[in-house]
Amino acid sequence: MTSCPTCAYPSHTQFASPDLVGAIVAGEFDRARDPAWRESGAATAEEYARWSGHLCGATCLRMALGPGAPSLFEIRDGALKYGAYTVDADGEIHGMIYAPAATYVREVHGVGAEVHRELTTDGIGALLDAGRLVIASVHYAIRRPQEPAPGRGGHLVLVTGRTADGSGFHFHNPSGTDAATRTADLPVERFADYFAGRGMSLGGGEV
Repeated sequence: MTSCPTCAYPSHTQFASPDLVGAIVAGEFDRARDPAWRESGAATAEEYARWSGHLCGATCLRMALGPGAPSLFEIRDGALKYGAYTVDADGEIHGMIYAPAATYVREVHGVGAEVHRELTTDGIGALLDAGRLVIASVHYAIRRPQEPAPGRGGHLVLVTGRTADGSGFHFHNPSGTDAATRTADLPVERFADYFAGRGMSLGGGEV
């Protein structure tokens, strides 16, 4: 992993066709009809449709692992084996669960990973300054920063660095609907409006 916040890490979406993300998240396009679903590594279009809306965390891991990372569903499979995703008796999918995800990343990919159950934006900054990446829990509406934040948490983004003047964060959003919201930056105070105060850090540097 490298410390370049804007160029070192690929920008991936949790849906296989980036140009369809906006329509998918708006409920205007059936994700089972995504023409690029095979690129996700899913076994079938049905599996892709069922899981892709839950894989923001796996997408963050895939981005953090860099250009040579496995496919999205290979990461899903590995994380599932470690219990980072669970499926209940009714078929409802839960995850990404931080602790087993961190174990998966350490043991399978050889990357340092630590869980932060209580984390401030200052804490994110300190982790970035130590050369780490941060998977942060935010509200999915972070892709619409021009609107009031409706809540905090429920979605994951990969925070890759500070802005040049240090007043904001660069981050990759797996459900960004265009280039500007997939690879984005926000002032720290605005990021805090969406941030749930928890996450996981990856890579080198001291925690």
